[in-house]
Amino acid sequence: MTRQQPVTAGRCLKPRRAGVDRTLLLILSLLMMCGLLALFSATYYKAVDEGDALLEVKRQLVGIGLGAVLMLITSRIPHGFWADARVVVAGLAASMILLVLVLIPGVGVYLNGSRRWLSIAGMSFQPSEVAKIASVIYLAATLSYRLERLEKLWRGVVPLLIVPAVMFLLILEQPNLSTAGSIMIVAVLMMLLAGARWRHLCLMGVAGLCVGTVYAWIEPYRRERLLSFRDPFAQMSDEGYQLAQSLIAIGSGGLFGRGLGQGRQKFSYLPYPESDFIFAIVGEDFGLLGCVVVIALFLAFAFAGMRIAVSCPDRHGCLLAAGLTAMIAVQAFINIGVVVGVLPTTGLPLPFFSAGGTSISLLMAATGIILSVSRTARK
Repeated sequence: MTRQQPVTAGRCLKPRRAGVDRTLLLILSLLMMCGLLALFSATYYKAVDEGDALLEVKRQLVGIGLGAVLMLITSRIPHGFWADARVVVAGLAASMILLVLVLIPGVGVYLNGSRRWLSIAGMSFQPSEVAKIASVIYLAATLSYRLERLEKLWRGVVPLLIVPAVMFLLILEQPNLSTAGSIMIVAVLMMLLAGARWRHLCLMGVAGLCVGTVYAWIEPYRRERLLSFRDPFAQMSDEGYQLAQSLIAIGSGGLFGRGLGQGRQKFSYLPYPESDFIFAIVGEDFGLLGCVVVIALFLAFAFAGMRIAVSCPDRHGCLLAAGLTAMIAVQAFINIGVVVGVLPTTGLPLPFFSAGGTSISLLMAATGIILSVSRTARK
């Protein structure tokens, strides 16, 4: 008589589902904690006038809470879902409609000379944030089955750039050159990773640089902003004021900084310390050491995301994770480059740091997609 195998509670054991990459989760958590500290330092003095020094931090936490839900959902959706043609087309259609709506007077919110926001049910958000993610999803899905055409310029590379180029032009009308440019930069990087020829991409890069330069040069105020970063202190009364105050903040922080909340530039000297120039607050409060830590965290995020991408066994997952990682990393290093004066002044927020609940929610949702790819990579 043969011995029967034991049965555990009458149930079959199911294979355990692969977990997400914990390294990326840890880096994301550290970035958001540093971001909340910087946001508190940048906003508490104004928030006190409204009766709560933590007002902006609480608003950011609401966005983080929503982002955590979105990240949990997207991390559990198999990344192949984002390769479905219906999903890709729906994402592109929604982002294009939103980009058109924001340009309509009376519909888009006009603020500080730009029409970049939509307000729905009391919540404001930038449609360009949705467009960036939709562009990456489109390129990852399309490149995964059109790799053989990438060797051709007019039949391979150029057709794939039509959708990002349309987004570029629509966002340029807001105007928002930095966000529009970041979409094209990420598109070119994804094509490079997919195997496009260097000379074709260099040609596209030169063409895009020419378009951006002409666009910035034809309007006097944009031309002054483009040139002010060379010597902002010579234009302290005009376009160079914001960058000059940013450099003063970073310089006054020294090696170890003045301490949390002890910086002075946020007291109505530095414009937008809670959004575009929050990295200057990091430099003033935490010094060079704090700046190095933040830059190291973004580098670690980029490395972890790219490691997930190259570990993924299928082409679509690799391109999807790489594109979303590049999207976040490019935005971070453009912002930091602007704040320290090595790039012309633009209005691009620092991911996971700058105030904006919907922005951080979408960034966390994008990170969730990267984590979904990591499940496949870990298998």
